[in-house]
Parts: sequence; structure tokens; C-alpha cells
Amino acid sequence: MHEFHNDDVVLDIKDRPSAGHWVGLSIQHLFTMFGATVLVPIMVGINPSIALVSSGLGTLVYLTVTKGKIPAYLGSSFAFIAAMQLLMKSDGYPAVAQGAMTCGLVYLIVSFLIRKIGSAWLDKILPPIVVGPVVMVIGLGLAGNAATNAMYNNDVYDFKYVLVALITLGLTIFFNMFFSGFLGLIPILLGIVCGYITAMLFGIIDYQPIIDAHWFALPAFDVPFATYQPKLYLNAITTMAPIAFVTMTEHIGHLMVLNKLTKRNFFEDPGLDRTLMGDGFAQIVAGLVGGPPVTSYGENIGVLAITRVHSVYVIGGAAIFAIALGFVGKLSALILSIPGPVISGISFILFGVIAASGLKILIENQINFDRKKNLLIASTILVIGIGGLVFQAGTFTLSSMALATVLGILLNLILPEKARSEK
Repeated sequence: MHEFHNDDVVLDIKDRPSAGHWVGLSIQHLFTMFGATVLVPIMVGINPSIALVSSGLGTLVYLTVTKGKIPAYLGSSFAFIAAMQLLMKSDGYPAVAQGAMTCGLVYLIVSFLIRKIGSAWLDKILPPIVVGPVVMVIGLGLAGNAATNAMYNNDVYDFKYVLVALITLGLTIFFNMFFSGFLGLIPILLGIVCGYITAMLFGIIDYQPIIDAHWFALPAFDVPFATYQPKLYLNAITTMAPIAFVTMTEHIGHLMVLNKLTKRNFFEDPGLDRTLMGDGFAQIVAGLVGGPPVTSYGENIGVLAITRVHSVYVIGGAAIFAIALGFVGKLSALILSIPGPVISGISFILFGVIAASGLKILIENQINFDRKKNLLIASTILVIGIGGLVFQAGTFTLSSMALATVLGILLNLILPEKARSEK
């Protein structure tokens, strides 16, 4: 397929900006990803320095595998937060790493199957009635943690914490509603900055770690056989692998939007199999260096639409700057000093948006809840996923998120389209 230039854009996919423009545009692009990318590791307990490095490396891997044909930046995925929090408490980062690499392997297997037999089977096991409620669970399942962190200071209710969280929430809502252009793309980052300033005014920030930190510091790499001896964590595999199918639907949705935006068909060139392969290898790389799983970002699409800069060289530049920032010790210490209520204030919106996105999937696909099959599938997924039911049999464990996903898929495949009581 020949390359062509889209006259509606400033820089098309293969266009190279001048050196000065490249730096400015790349940093601008990184800013849109920065807030969400560092928020995930903070919530999980992973050093944000390595999350920046893994997102940069993952993006470069993705661009390489997709032959530089798709302008997509990969960052820390919110879909895995609950699973990662559970694994960090039980087995530490090695289990998270194994889960991330397992998800990458799932992507590679699906990529291979799509290349051989097409993608119709994927639509069959992941219809909107399964994906919508599962996405809702991802958001709502984290709501309790956000509220707890907004209220308690060392297990004691702190009114200052609540005020900081609510002010951060209010400011982030304001930025979302009343800012446009580039500022309208970074409400999360603006919310974190303004929330941090609010926390400073309330005197709840410890500055000493920032003062003690060096300007240059190696990121907190966690590499198998170097910093830890890997072993088999079945709970990591069973907890995170099912979620990979959910993030795949997100991946496909982002590609659809990118197709419209760039006036191309990425499902044909380079092909869905190759885009999933790129995402899979990126997740494996993230797990090998110590970062959380990475995936494509909606914010990336937003900045492409507004700036009309679709160049993969700019995306690659943002990835390189992300890696470089991972080596700035002061920055890592500054990010780690963000207090819980600021994170919670942002999380109220982020988790709500994730849950609302699941609801949007159901509405857009006009799911009929007068049908008992649809009602039963959604009900089972929502209550098991949000309620926290865990399936354990010896060393085999399915987290509530994974269990809800598996049951949703099975119910959709097993139940008839109509109950006997329905006409």
C-alpha cells in the first residue's frame, strides 16, 4: 500500500519535523500522557521513574513492530490497577511482572490466531454485553480505595485530607469543562499540579525526600535474574491474563478512532495482528524492566486531533524524553511526594470515567436489558467484580476482576439468546 499525505494535517505519519519543532512537539505530546502514566505506579506502589522508562520503551517497541505506521503512544494501563494492588500485597513486584508478561503473551497468541483465522472469534467471546460491564467493574471496583485514601491519615479521619481531595476534584472538573485546545488535553496533569499546591497550603507534604534526592538517579529497575529470582506465580497469571482481553477491545476501539482521524485503515496496513503484536511485546518489555503493563491511550488520540501532528517521529521523541525523565531523581521524588488525597481527587474522576465508558459501550450498542440473557450477564459481572468475590483452589486463584470476566464470557457463550419465558 503506497504512502500518502493527508492535507488536513500539519505533519503526517511519516513526516519529519525540524530539530527545534521535534523537541517542542515531542515534549508537548509527553505532557498529555504524563499525568496518567505516573498516576498508575503511585497507586500500585511502583516507582514512577520506571513507569516513565517502561512507557517510553514500550512505545518505541510498538512503533518498531508496527513498522512506524501508527502514531500511538503507550502508557501505564488503569485496567490492571486492582489486580496489581492485589499482587503487590501478596507477592510483590515479581508477581506483577509475571502478570504483565503473561498479558503480553496473550496478546501475541491472539495476534497469531488473527493472522491465521481472522478476528470474528474475538467478537464472539467479547461482545459489548461482556465488555461494557467488565469495564464498569474496572472503574467502580477501585472507588473504595480512592475514598479511603481521601479520608484517612495513618488510619485516622483527617478533615484536611477530605478538603484537599474535594478541591483537587473540583479543579480537575473545572479544567475538563472550561479549558480547550492543548490545556483541555491535560486536565489530569493540571489537576495534579493544582492539587499539589493545595496540599502545600494545607501543610501535608513531606519535602525532605525531594531535598535528599539526587538530580541523576538510576530508575528503580526490577529485572528477572538480576534484582530477583523469578518463580511461577499462578495467581498472577490467572488474575491478569483475563483482563488482557478487555484491554484488547480498548486497543481495537482506539485503532478505529485513529483510522478516522488519519484517513487510513490500520486494520489492513499494518494489520490488527501486527498492532496487537506490538502491544504484546511492549507489555513484555515493561514487565522485564520493572514497570506496569502498558497500553494505548485515548489522550494520545486527543492530542493528535487538536495539534494535527500525526508524525511517528514526534511520538518516538515523546518516548525518548519519557525515558530520559526516568533518570531524573528529583522528579521521581517529587512525584512520590504527591499525597494520597490529591491522588484520590484525581481518581474520583478517572475511575468514574472508566465506569462511565463501560456504560457508554452498552448504550452505543443498544443492549436490550429486557432480554434476560443480557440482564443476567451484566448483573453477574457487576456484583461479583465490585463485590470482591475471589475463587481459590489450592494455589490457583482468580481475582474478582478476572472471575467476573471469565464468568461473563462463559455465560455469553452458554446461555441461549432467549429464555423459555420470553417470546
